[in-house]
Amino acid sequence: MPTLYFAVTNHGFGHATRSAALAAEISQYCQAADIPLRLIMATKAPKWLLDTYLKEPYEHRPAAFDVGVLQSDSLNMDKAATLEAVQAIRADEERMIAEESAFLKAQRVDLVLADIPPLMAKISAAADVPCWMISNFGWDFIYRDWVDEYEGFGAIATYISDCFSQATRTFRLPFHEPMSALPNKIDVGLTGGSPTYSEAQLRDLMQSDIPPERTVLLTFGGMGVAKTPYEALAEFPDWQFITFDQSGASLPNLYRVNDRQMRPVDWMATCDRVFSKPGYSTFSEACLLDKGVITITRDDFAEAHYLLEGVQDHAHHRVVRAQTFFEGDWSCITQDLLPPRKGTKLDKNGKEAIAAAVIEHFNAIS
Repeated sequence: MPTLYFAVTNHGFGHATRSAALAAEISQYCQAADIPLRLIMATKAPKWLLDTYLKEPYEHRPAAFDVGVLQSDSLNMDKAATLEAVQAIRADEERMIAEESAFLKAQRVDLVLADIPPLMAKISAAADVPCWMISNFGWDFIYRDWVDEYEGFGAIATYISDCFSQATRTFRLPFHEPMSALPNKIDVGLTGGSPTYSEAQLRDLMQSDIPPERTVLLTFGGMGVAKTPYEALAEFPDWQFITFDQSGASLPNLYRVNDRQMRPVDWMATCDRVFSKPGYSTFSEACLLDKGVITITRDDFAEAHYLLEGVQDHAHHRVVRAQTFFEGDWSCITQDLLPPRKGTKLDKNGKEAIAAAVIEHFNAIS
């Protein structure tokens, strides 16, 4: 039985959901190929979150090999605490590599996928297991952008680049930065989940007959955004809004999703547009379903530039300044969306391409 070990960066929920969606696709490919896969998901993301995408059996290993960025919500970051935490990992890497490479050997892991904890490349190399990185950015790119504020990020970015160099392959997702530190890059298409419920089921649940062109999903990351001015929605009484955020104003046109087994991608079935912060998973799933995207700017996280450029190039869109959003001017909601700047369509088969490569690898070692 081939064993696949999937390591997920310890940052928010987006990496966990896109990894779980890919792992589910790989499981389905293995079933079709009559390959009895053993899947290990190494992440501190909660199991209930993984379960919303993964329906086949898997082992949850609550382990983390990076910190991503320490945040109080989906936008507010603590860079000083992040630097301290990453430096602590670097100082402790010898123990971490020894312990987890021993685990990989003991479990007879055949392949490591990583989205995208840098240390996994060194851990895999120590265990003599191939390590395939999957992402649209590397943490060296994020940290290097903060060197002017905290000089220590320069040494950390160089260290992470060295870690990445020991990976054996890289699947580069859309909306990507150059990812120059990562070897053997293969560009693939969009990844993400698909709606589980029908539009009729969801409309019945929220008791709304407002059509999709006046229905908006509000999704600002798994941690939410503090002080979101939901009161602004009172200006649009003939529109329907959906949120997973349990805080804020109670309004007749704002439906709160309480069921943890439901995902934002499920509710995209009810709307023509999604209002979001910049985030790969949300943008990718919206583009997979040909939904319009309204997004706020984010000037302090380098990935956001590539996300905003990508969504303007390939989706019907509106971009609003974050300050405008927090001041409660949400007039962008009712404005016509701008057409994509480019006529080319994004490849929608990223999951399939990676899953096929995994199957090919397993067949080659069998």
